Parts: sequence; structure tokens; C-alpha cells
Amino acid sequence: MSKRGRPKYDDILTPAEWRVVEAVRHGMSSRQIAVRRGISIDAVKYHVANVLQKLGLNNRTELRMWDGVARQSALSKKGSSMDKHQAMGQIGQISRTVKDIKAAREWYTNVLGLTPLFSFGDLAFFDCNGLRLFLNQCDGELPADSIIYFRVDDIRVAHEDMKSRGISFLNAPHMIHKHEDGSEEWMAFFNDPDDRPLAIMSQHKSEA
Repeated sequence: MSKRGRPKYDDILTPAEWRVVEAVRHGMSSRQIAVRRGISIDAVKYHVANVLQKLGLNNRTELRMWDGVARQSALSKKGSSMDKHQAMGQIGQISRTVKDIKAAREWYTNVLGLTPLFSFGDLAFFDCNGLRLFLNQCDGELPADSIIYFRVDDIRVAHEDMKSRGISFLNAPHMIHKHEDGSEEWMAFFNDPDDRPLAIMSQHKSEA
């Protein structure tokens, strides 16, 4: 007879817990996570409570700074770079907040003529000759500042290097999306001297 109950995972967290962790590290509230994942707020809180207990953390603030990576992640399987200083300079992405993501996708695609890359939920991404434009729907007042995302080769190495230079991060590197081909989108946010947000980003794909 087959055993009943949850299957065992060869990792510290279950896949569902990892998805909630990545959302928390991205700064999403329990309500936002519930809407994005299609689950109840109580389910989100249950996952967060289990994660905090497993990791020995006290609260969500500590969880946002926890830099763990899922064992099955492409980033976890990536070999450490010999160069511990990750060069920055190439801007990989700029974000812009919009009121209506559906209308914005239509306008940027058919009117402005940008090439759509991918979209999910209230997010959409476009190619601007190698620079990525990120559109994010906002239900409240639109912010004045856009976020500049700097592309790095290995986000874990860059994160540690930048911290050693006195840069204070708002969260640990976290996966924001996994494509159908297995490639992963990773980000981490920090502030400039005027407390305006900046970010580093990297893409990783498991080797065949």
C-alpha cells in the first residue's frame, strides 16, 4: 500500500513554501501573495509561520534578508564565480508603473511597437533593443521614480561583494519568476544615497 500524506522533499522547504518565501522577499503582503498564488490569506500566513519555525527566524523582516536558495534552483546549481567582484554598468531593466496593465500591454505592443517578452498577473515585460522595460500595475497613486536594474552575472556573488562595500540591501536575492524552459529571474533591491530604489538582476538556467 502506498503511503499517504505529503511527499517528502529533498530540501529544507517545500515548493509551496519556497514560492511564498520568494514573494515575501520581494516585499509582497500576505494579501498580495494570496491573490497572486490563488490561495487564502490564512494559507499564506500558515506557510510563513512554518518557514519561520523551520529556519529559526523571528519575523518576516528577518525572512526578507534570508539568502537561502532552493536546492532545485538553477542558481543553486550554478558554480561559484572565481571573480568575487561583479562588474556593474549594463542596465538590464527599467520599471514603470501603470494604472491598467491590460491597456498598457495593448498600447506598448500595438501602438508604441515594442516587442513583448512575457507577462503574468499584473506584470508585463518588453524588449527595447536589449534593454528590458518592466510594467507593473499600481492600484494607488503612481510613483514618480522608476527603478533601474543593473544586470550582473551571479547575483549571489554581487550581493556579497556589494554588502562588503557598505551597500545595505532591502532584501536578499530572490527568484521572481521561472519560465517554462526552466530559466529563472532573480533580483535584489537596495537604495541609493537619496533612498531611491535600485536593483541588481540576473538570469539563470539549469545546465542540461
